[in-house]
Amino acid sequence: MMRVGDLVKLATRMFRTRPARTWLTIAGIGVGIAAVVVLVGLGYGLQGILLEKIVFGDALLSLEVMTPPSRVVVIDKNEIEMMSKMDNVQDVAPLASFTSLVTFNGLTSSIVLNGVEPKYFRYAGIIARDGKLFADGEPDGIVLSSAALKLFNVEVADIIGKSVNFKVFVPNTDNNEVQEVPLNKDYKVVGIIDDETSIFAYIPLEQLSSQFVVPYYDKARVKVTDRAFLDGAEQEILGMGFVVNSLSKTVDQANKIFQGVQVTLALFGGIALIVSAIGMFNTMTVTLLERTKEIGIMRTIGGSPFNIKVMFLTESVLMGFLGGLTGIAMGVGGGLSINFLLNLLARSMGGMAIGLFRFPIPFLAFIAVFSGIMGYVTGLFPSRRAGKLNPLDAIRYS
Repeated sequence: MMRVGDLVKLATRMFRTRPARTWLTIAGIGVGIAAVVVLVGLGYGLQGILLEKIVFGDALLSLEVMTPPSRVVVIDKNEIEMMSKMDNVQDVAPLASFTSLVTFNGLTSSIVLNGVEPKYFRYAGIIARDGKLFADGEPDGIVLSSAALKLFNVEVADIIGKSVNFKVFVPNTDNNEVQEVPLNKDYKVVGIIDDETSIFAYIPLEQLSSQFVVPYYDKARVKVTDRAFLDGAEQEILGMGFVVNSLSKTVDQANKIFQGVQVTLALFGGIALIVSAIGMFNTMTVTLLERTKEIGIMRTIGGSPFNIKVMFLTESVLMGFLGGLTGIAMGVGGGLSINFLLNLLARSMGGMAIGLFRFPIPFLAFIAVFSGIMGYVTGLFPSRRAGKLNPLDAIRYS
């Protein structure tokens, strides 16, 4: 039986006798592995950019309930109470929305004013980009969308902590008329929400209900006690005639879509990997031909076919594994370099930094193991052929 030390010396002799060819083969494998790493890393990055906007926790345990377009049913206090009494429902947070006029520094513009309780932010997964969200005990605080800043052509620092006032247009459900209700005090801007598409503000719901009767709510967030009860609560609310959306289902669907994207990108990278594997197979075959006489001598002095197979397989696995490490270094280095350059560009233009390429450690560990397996598979045929050589024919080979 060949000693492990001797086996390692023989398997690594290629680095001393044919260093250029060996390292070129490893580099070729590395290019294929790097292509897979970069493309799949792009998939992970795109997935992260989308899902990092979602706040996990209470948001994943809540259902968004909306009034149907036909308004056959509306969300009023009775409906809110019915939802709160459903099995496995922990809490309900409504949202009342009104067309309004907002005034800041003498300038007035139209805005959508949403009245909510502070807990609504947790259930909806809303976070503040700047400043903070108002909490219980802050009746004078409001939160604006980032798009609302453009109404007054101001920066965040120019409006946080400043006062605004509102005039609300309240529909009368009895005669379809609209009542104009000025809110009787100023409100302080405490935070900004990152939304460049919609012009809106959040105000404590009690500030609206204390000055006029809220006829109905536009939305409600229903929080269940456990994720397992989401489907049951959704079906019951659908039976009441409302439209229901679940953030957890959106996350699950997004993950499935991005898994498909990652597989597709990996297949494109796999084309380069196949070319690299063919190059490695060719190298191992040439190595077999060059060492035929050496194999004959080893067999003559007592080396078994198994020893010969193990020697060639060790050599191919080592080349594959080193190629994998090289590819991981190339792919991660390239992806992080692109991230760095993009973030420099984004900061210079006043944008936010993002991670377009992401490389989870479990994924990189899988690639390293996979590259060793690829080396093993690539070396199977040459190693079997080497083990079957007739010693006398091998010695006479020239």
